[in-house]
Amino acid sequence: MEAHETHETIHEAAHGGHEGGGNPLNKRLAIMISILAALLSIVEMSGKSAQSTSMAANIEASNLWSFFQAKTIRATTLRTAAEALDGLPGMPAGLEQRIGQWRTAVDRYESDPQTGEGRKELAERAKRAEAERDHSFAAYHLFEYAAAALQIAIVLCSASAVTGRIGLAYGAGGLGIIGVVLGFLAWLAPGLLHI
Repeated sequence: MEAHETHETIHEAAHGGHEGGGNPLNKRLAIMISILAALLSIVEMSGKSAQSTSMAANIEASNLWSFFQAKTIRATTLRTAAEALDGLPGMPAGLEQRIGQWRTAVDRYESDPQTGEGRKELAERAKRAEAERDHSFAAYHLFEYAAAALQIAIVLCSASAVTGRIGLAYGAGGLGIIGVVLGFLAWLAPGLLHI
């Protein structure tokens, strides 16, 4: 059936097959479809926002862990060089000072509260980004389930308007409620359900 024919069928069902008349149930179903469609739009938009936030936090966590690894490599290189040269007989005077600078740099690589770029601070920031990623990803999944429930509710409402089966309308209402509940859970407590 073409989209135009489907529209005509729904239009006829809503108006009882003639202009001016109409089935009050179908008018209510049309209002219900409009409400469900509006809720679906809100849930879809929120789901896309949660997905974007999750991806951005994942990228941030990955970058921070890469920076952490670079600091680890630098610290290991300097520590190894300092240990290899420390205590060598006949060491030039300037080399002892240089070894001291390397050890200071190693300590700064380990923790640098002033810049927030020590390994300790980078690990904390990366873990926060991972937590934000996980929170947003859980919300995204709940929004997806909410959207699916609302989409199926719209289909059931449309089928109820065309067939006149009231049971389909009740099923649509139940799925609509489930979709709204899942949407609220995604906003307020996405980690509550592990779906």
